[in-house]
Amino acid sequence: MMNSVNLGLQKAERTKNQIVQVLEQLTRDYQNIQPELRLIAVNFPAGEDEFSILEEIELLTVKIRGYASQIQVRDKIDNPQLAIEDLKNLTIFDIPAIADFYFGSDGEYQRMKVYLQKLDYLRLVVIEYLSI
Repeated sequence: MMNSVNLGLQKAERTKNQIVQVLEQLTRDYQNIQPELRLIAVNFPAGEDEFSILEEIELLTVKIRGYASQIQVRDKIDNPQLAIEDLKNLTIFDIPAIADFYFGSDGEYQRMKVYLQKLDYLRLVVIEYLSI
């Protein structure tokens, strides 16, 4: 019979594998969205007091992928409770520039929209891993 420790370890390993898989997908996807990135840069410039949509996405990407990469390499994150809170507060679609872009560009920029969905999924899987 499996005990709860073994089940927890198995769940952690499965969740880590998901993290690694999504990280690899995001790396490939980023290469494929380069043409869209150029169009987005032209069509969604930054306002005077705010970051551009691409800057917002870059900030999110660095932070979320950074946590995921630590798990991939080290199987842990220093101060996981702080990381969980940080990730919970990084709700991608609550950022006005991203929400306006995502919900306001009907049928356009599909690759970037899929990239954002996967990035948000990675955020949730990292939270799940850190909560095990």
